[in-house]
Amino acid sequence: MEKRVVKRVTMKLVFVSNYINHHQLPIAEELYKELGDQYAFIQMEPMEEERVKMGWGKDFTSLPFLQLYYKDPLKCQNLIDEADVLIMGSEKNPPYITTRLQKKKIVLRYTERIYKEGQWKCLSPKGFVHKYQDHIRYRKDPLYLLCAGAYVASDFSLLHAYPNKKYNWGYFPETIFYDKENLFQKKAHKKVRILWAGRFLAWKHPEYAIELAHHLKNDGIDFELNVVGDGELRTKLEEKITEYEITDCVKLLGYMKPEEVRNLMEETNIYIFTSDNNEGWGAVLNEAMNAGCAVVANCAIGSAPTLMKHKENGMIYKNGDFKEFENQVRFLIAHPEIQQGMGEKAYETITKEWNHQIVAKRLLDFCNKISHGDLPSFQTGPLSVSKAIKPKKMYQYMKREFEK
Repeated sequence: MEKRVVKRVTMKLVFVSNYINHHQLPIAEELYKELGDQYAFIQMEPMEEERVKMGWGKDFTSLPFLQLYYKDPLKCQNLIDEADVLIMGSEKNPPYITTRLQKKKIVLRYTERIYKEGQWKCLSPKGFVHKYQDHIRYRKDPLYLLCAGAYVASDFSLLHAYPNKKYNWGYFPETIFYDKENLFQKKAHKKVRILWAGRFLAWKHPEYAIELAHHLKNDGIDFELNVVGDGELRTKLEEKITEYEITDCVKLLGYMKPEEVRNLMEETNIYIFTSDNNEGWGAVLNEAMNAGCAVVANCAIGSAPTLMKHKENGMIYKNGDFKEFENQVRFLIAHPEIQQGMGEKAYETITKEWNHQIVAKRLLDFCNKISHGDLPSFQTGPLSVSKAIKPKKMYQYMKREFEK
């Protein structure tokens, strides 16, 4: 049977989020190239001060598609109401989409997981009432879920929300297309370079990086660990570095601008991503893979099962298992050819499937198809159907996928 061809038509597309940043700008610019004035990005609030200190703060006000809800709510509300498709970064139904929901106009909600602390929270009667209002009662309407993380589909499946309407999504920082030979030449050091980057918060587990360095030095392994970031645990980390006498191989670099971190990644062999289940997505993984790093990541991180294939384009470890984490890093250090091979596969994953240009094109195809009552048919990658795999089973699932 001949496939039905759906002709793309011009549509009014509006993207709403708390604020625009370097993780959202690339796809926003691609959508504007395609749709022109039919596209708008609505920023709901100014960027918080902590993000500005991290180097995220840039002046985006000159962007032709950017609208500020907190400065011109009437104009922004009209854009939201009149859009053919609204993409909304919110877990809840804010008042500004009430009219759209009542008129059954298309809404794509993107969100990270809602039960980061445990799916047992879905048993809360009070919580269920709120979830019903925000998600369940619209389950038969043209309301779709873009899952920013591998655990989102499972969380919402517990609520029986968005039946057959949950799709893989994420955050999409700029994809850099390198000369691969030159990129991996930058990584040709006498001693292996390891990188950790993030805020020094308990759930990001920066202490894993320091403990790893302590063990590697005790075994006489030649390495350099760069730690980018700052936060409430800095003093404790500094004390441990002094206690372990590893100041010669560990550098605390403080916050750096995103482009500076990217430059550091280009010279990094192994990127370690140690956050736990509180990391809804983790765009730093996109960036590290794009830079050809061999990544060792906690499987509880939202982006890890989405972007990574164990022992193909990186390595995952079980949440809370420091020994497995350490063993994965040691394996990559001991096998530089495998290390580079995983880095090359990681680079290809981003440049060939998860890059912002492909995502923008897929998003427009997706919106066009659902506008015509058709179902999208991407088999893998962004906007493919998101599988509802329970958090406790994800580690085993990823390991089984490798064994196939």
